[in-house]
Amino acid sequence: MLRKSPCERLAPTLSSSPLTPPRLRLPFVADERTQLLGWLDLQRDIVLWKCEGASEADAHRSVLPTSPLMTIAGVVSHLRWVEHCRLEVLFYGRPAEGPQFVDDPEDADMIAEGVPLAQLSHEYRRQCDLSNEIVAAASLDEFGRHPDFGAAAATLRWMLLHMVEETARHVGHLDTIRELLDGAKGYY
Repeated sequence: MLRKSPCERLAPTLSSSPLTPPRLRLPFVADERTQLLGWLDLQRDIVLWKCEGASEADAHRSVLPTSPLMTIAGVVSHLRWVEHCRLEVLFYGRPAEGPQFVDDPEDADMIAEGVPLAQLSHEYRRQCDLSNEIVAAASLDEFGRHPDFGAAAATLRWMLLHMVEETARHVGHLDTIRELLDGAKGYY
């Protein structure tokens, strides 16, 4: 008989959270593309899950005095623009447009004041869908195409691994922000 991992043993407790679990874990055995996109999609779904039930005021409330842009809305906005930058601009070669390409104000991609969380979540999901279309049409060994940025020299594989890391790191931020705001917590 196989023993349950700590995560599997905690699953019933986590599912009683007020947040709806987004999806199940990936299969243990799958091809590389399925694993990369599956883990990335899982993290993306958790981002949206962390937004569920948050009031508009809480979505824009900073809980870290030294990081005023680190809000639920700010993180979702940032992740939308990270998807755009990494896959549309660096990989696909589209024009370098968006708040992450401006010098002032700093961290402009996290500024979400006055933008409803539902709109930010919708834009993030739409950007993720576009990213998935770009990835579906390319080889993992293909290099980025933008001639003006050194990071475009990375393969799609590298960019997807970076996206998993970036998104998962911000899922941790969202988990902490949400718990500090209203006590909502849980992982999957």
